[in-house]
Amino acid sequence: MFPSILIVDDEPSIVQSLKGILSDEGFAVLSASNGYEALKVIEKESPDLVLLDVWMPGIDGIETLKEIKKDNQHIQVIIITGHGTIDTAVKATKLGAYDFIEKPLSIDKVIVTINNALHFRRLEEENRYLRKKNH
Repeated sequence: MFPSILIVDDEPSIVQSLKGILSDEGFAVLSASNGYEALKVIEKESPDLVLLDVWMPGIDGIETLKEIKKDNQHIQVIIITGHGTIDTAVKATKLGAYDFIEKPLSIDKVIVTINNALHFRRLEEENRYLRKKNH
């Protein structure tokens, strides 16, 4: 089964570009254009990873991240933004984001970061399994 990635961005051109590239890389790709839609998709589909834009209408990326992590600690979240600041990056990391990537996106960096985040998730799952097994 292919890892699933949810792309959350209000810019259709970014969503379409990432969808095409990530599909070619072998990922199952879902998309949402805002935070509310993303939370509905997560509830229904439970993706392995979320690429989450910070600045969106309605609920912004930081609030969406809080909601994701409240109920879905296992989902890795990578923040993407064209208006990033150090404060935003620190806040996102403290809230549980795996990483923070600035636009314009380097596709190589996005793919490496996704693969690293998914590897980290597998290690966390293995660790939880081994702890359960030993207790």
